[in-house]
Amino acid sequence: MEDTRSRLRDHADQLILAAAVGGLAAGGVAWCAGAHGAAHVVWGGVAVLGVLCSLTWVLAALRERRLDADVIALLALVGTLLVHEELAGALITVMLAGGRALEAAAAGRARRDLRALLARAPRTVRRRVGGAVGSAESTELTGSSELTVPSESAEPTTVETVPAEAVRPGDIVIVGAGEVVPVDGTLAGGAATLDESALTGEPLPVEYWSGDRLRSGVLNAGAPFDLRATSTAADGTYAGILRLVREAEQAKAPAVRAADRIAAWFLPLTLIVCGLAWWLSGEARRAVAVLVVATPCPLILAVPVAMVAGLSLTARRGVVVKGGGVLERLADVRTLIVDKTGTLTAGRPTLGGVVTAEDVSAEEVLRLAASLDQVSAHVLAAAVVRAAHERGLRLSAPRDAEEITGQGMRGYVEGREVHIGKAAFAGDPGDPGAAAWAETARRRSDADGALTVFIGVDGRAVGVLLFDDPVRPDSARTIRALRRGGVRRVVMATGDRRPVAEAVGSVTGVDEVFAECGPEFKADLVRAERAGAVTGMVGDGVNDAPALALADVGVAVGAGGTTASSEAADVVLTVDRLERLAEAMTVARRTKRIALQSAGGGMAASGVAMLVAALGHLPAAWGALLQEGIDLAAILNALRVLRPDEDAVRLDDRTQELARRFAAEHTAVWAVLDRMRAVADDLADQPTDAALGRVRQLHRDLVEDVLPHEEAEEELLYPAMAEALGGVDPMATMSRAHVEIQSQIRALGNLVRRRDLGAADIAELRLVLYGLYAVLRLHTLQEEESYLSLADVPGPAEDTAEPAA
Repeated sequence: MEDTRSRLRDHADQLILAAAVGGLAAGGVAWCAGAHGAAHVVWGGVAVLGVLCSLTWVLAALRERRLDADVIALLALVGTLLVHEELAGALITVMLAGGRALEAAAAGRARRDLRALLARAPRTVRRRVGGAVGSAESTELTGSSELTVPSESAEPTTVETVPAEAVRPGDIVIVGAGEVVPVDGTLAGGAATLDESALTGEPLPVEYWSGDRLRSGVLNAGAPFDLRATSTAADGTYAGILRLVREAEQAKAPAVRAADRIAAWFLPLTLIVCGLAWWLSGEARRAVAVLVVATPCPLILAVPVAMVAGLSLTARRGVVVKGGGVLERLADVRTLIVDKTGTLTAGRPTLGGVVTAEDVSAEEVLRLAASLDQVSAHVLAAAVVRAAHERGLRLSAPRDAEEITGQGMRGYVEGREVHIGKAAFAGDPGDPGAAAWAETARRRSDADGALTVFIGVDGRAVGVLLFDDPVRPDSARTIRALRRGGVRRVVMATGDRRPVAEAVGSVTGVDEVFAECGPEFKADLVRAERAGAVTGMVGDGVNDAPALALADVGVAVGAGGTTASSEAADVVLTVDRLERLAEAMTVARRTKRIALQSAGGGMAASGVAMLVAALGHLPAAWGALLQEGIDLAAILNALRVLRPDEDAVRLDDRTQELARRFAAEHTAVWAVLDRMRAVADDLADQPTDAALGRVRQLHRDLVEDVLPHEEAEEELLYPAMAEALGGVDPMATMSRAHVEIQSQIRALGNLVRRRDLGAADIAELRLVLYGLYAVLRLHTLQEEESYLSLADVPGPAEDTAEPAA
């Protein structure tokens, strides 16, 4: 019974519309059959239905201390009954019911993408009890609630089926192929391929490796794997997004309240015109006709329809906006405060470079370190393993691995003792002359604000891994787009050191940088900025939550952020792409503009119709039909919000695929760039044969890998991008950079082919290497920022980009 009542409530608008249309049609049939009296009775019944519905809506508004536009509709309906204009009353009822049903349908369309998440929530999970942890491929997944499977370990593995709510942090959960990840956690060994489209809107699957953090709500698009839970189902990413759905459905836009305020003054204006028409003509029918065409349905419907359409559009792009009110405030933001880590930067440690001793290659140092880090739980270990996989290095299984608290990790790889950690723990780098590479690494670390991890092999330090938090490829482009959209001031507030913060600020183009900020300072900064303009705050961490809650609009980068920040924010980016914020603000401004256009245009048309009716040229029935047309035009105009932005750059499928291809190839380009800087640093006035050999190998890699990549971009990618961007030769400057890169590589080749290199030749060689490094690095960053990041899936630059400095 309760279920039936619930379904009736959900479909009340459609049932009222069906009854009103049915009554109007039945009265029309009776009129055509000559039963005029019966027709008026049926139409009168429909009008009474309209009176009852309008009265219900008005009383509901009064309980909320609002006087909304339904009052005029109620007066018009009562008036049609009093002057026996039953047909007009029936038409008004159909108009009101149709508008309500249309609003409900638009709202359903707007929330369809979000509500689809509810149906995907896992109800039960398979949890391991005992046994080995890692690959789930050997686990026999059946419908039984508990079974034991033999394994190589001495302890058998038991798999039990339990409710998702029973999972606790630390539990090992098996995620089968095609299943939804039930809780947040880390990948407990092996690899996983996940379809994250339900949360992020990104169409391509994403690869994860052992130790990587996984979010609940994504779909396993590969083989089964083991997940070590880090939260309960109720505290995970998926549950947080579901809470956002409920909040988004319950919120009401200030624009709707503004419509009610407009109705508050429109009501006495209507009564004045109505009274004048009655007094001057002596005909009550004229007064009723004025009331009929004054029914402000454009005001009642156009604004909420536009708002829910805007919510739909942002949801499709991976931006959850908590209601139309937030969407309106987002359109008015003029000052934006952004956190650095995880917002303007990737928010996770990334291998930015490898500096090695002369007799060891960077690839070998990285391979040995990644092999040992496969069994490490350290936060940097996943970055090392990920970098090795991206470079196609073959890793070996380590043995006797152990972590030394406060020092690092040691173990054996292919019979060689490997140490990872602090400089003293890694071992002695050798004599002062041979240890110049270590000083080079320290200088780079100081200049770039990078973190250093030393690698030792068989008791000798042989290399340094440099870690940084790279700037997102789309950060600078997003800041520029926000400025074009009306944001006048962008401020960066971060807890990081000032040199690092200023480097990121200069790259992204913010107006002011505040470094070494705590949560209290960020909250005070928001208060200060709000005094001068509507202020938004963008962050992703727990320390950002107070500022997010204080801002006029709080925006959480939820894909990599915390539950606290997502709950405190008004807007959550469920996709890890900052550019979607600029898109959402564009949608918000367009939504507000179209909503006001629809309401204003509809009200203006109703005002003209009121004057015509007051002069006696528009009977009530015809006025009701005219008002139907005005309403439909206003609503259709409001639905223009759902049309894509004509000014946005959109890549077709072929260009998208090309952008992904060349973004993936940038991994090799960054590897060459990293070696180029190290090779140039190692060139002394009297270089060794080994140093010159590395220069020649670098030249071969440039000719065999980088040049074909640049030539293919010129031939395939740039024409496709030019067509998408439009204008006159938009890729001209990038093509000129290709010419300069080719020229520099030829100059390098001419130098390395010389047999005897003197001091002047070595100086020129260093100059060419540093010049080529600067041009190629800038060119690669420009491609990733301006072009490759336009593809639906960001390229590897997010993981391999050089530091901001």
